[in-house]
Amino acid sequence: MNQEKLNIILEKHEKWLRDKGGERADLSNIDLSGLDLSGSKLERAYLKNTNLTRANLSNVNMQSTYLIGVNFEEACLTEADLSNATLHCANLGGANLSGVNLEGAYLIRVNLSDAYLNWVNWQNIKGLTAVIVQVDTTRRNNQITYIKELDIWTTGCFQGTLDELKAAVEQTHKHNEKLRNRYYRVIDFILNEVAE
Repeated sequence: MNQEKLNIILEKHEKWLRDKGGERADLSNIDLSGLDLSGSKLERAYLKNTNLTRANLSNVNMQSTYLIGVNFEEACLTEADLSNATLHCANLGGANLSGVNLEGAYLIRVNLSDAYLNWVNWQNIKGLTAVIVQVDTTRRNNQITYIKELDIWTTGCFQGTLDELKAAVEQTHKHNEKLRNRYYRVIDFILNEVAE
């Protein structure tokens, strides 16, 4: 599908969402790789086995949408709203999920390998174990998040393994023992939580 045809479908879907006529979007089994859907309102659209590889989905609204078998590989989903969405067998490998709202989302057999997961809202997520702790640091609203199934830690602009997190804490806060110890207390708390 080309961008022009996609824009017409998206426009009709937005009208349908506002009860102004239009038509519910059915983008199932369609190749939309590399296309621009940024800022689109796709709530309740049909997206099954849709190919969105390397597509621009920044600021897209897919609240409460069923995303079954969708390929988001290397797509840009920055600031997208996937709250209460169901992602089943979706491929998010290498996708940029910075700032994505996944509150209440249900992730079933989702591939998140090499995805960029900083600043994601993980609250009430289902299907993954995410432990999020607010940390009083030099930055406002700083959080440390650990996603158990992926063995990934995130905080601020950092994403990596536990060893990489500890090295980053040592490097960044080498002159502030109080803050460094605070990070380690939070890390220990998270590890104890997931061990239970």
